[in-house]
This record gives sequence, C-alpha cells and structure tokens, in this order.
Amino acid sequence: MANHKSTMKRIKQTKVQTERNRFYRTRIKNITKAVVEAVEAGDKAKADVNFKTANKNLHKYVSKGILKKKTVARKVSRLSKLVSSLSA
Repeated sequence: MANHKSTMKRIKQTKVQTERNRFYRTRIKNITKAVVEAVEAGDKAKADVNFKTANKNLHKYVSKGILKKKTVARKVSRLSKLVSSLSA
C-alpha cells in the first residue's frame, strides 16, 4: 500500500479514470454492435437510425477527449461502409 499522500491521490484518480474509461468503452462497443446487428438482420431503416446515433455519439466523444479524431474517423468509415453495403 502507498505511504505518500501523492501516491494515495494517484491511486484514487486511477480508480475514477478506470471506471470512466470502462463506461465509455462499453458504450462504444454497444453503439457499434447495434449497427452491425441491424445490418446482419437486413433492416435498412434500423441500421440507418443506429448509424446516425453512432456517428453523433462517437464525434461527441472526440470533443470530450475520450477518443482521437482519426480513431473515430476510422470507426465511422467502417460502419458507413457496412450500412451502405446493405443498400447495394
């Protein structure tokens, strides 16, 4: 166990950050999974709605500093390609 005040503070901060990161990681997975499941089911309308939600939320996470800009661009591009393959 830590003996210094600063080390104890870092441990507390790490716990808080870990919880926050876990929340967002799970959220991102669920958002993308919803789009993929709608595409696999062949539901174009639901896929479009889920894609718009995913796009909005992922870009919001960029502005909050949770994800990097290029990471979101890559994820959105892949989801967009997946949704557009449904109409082709």
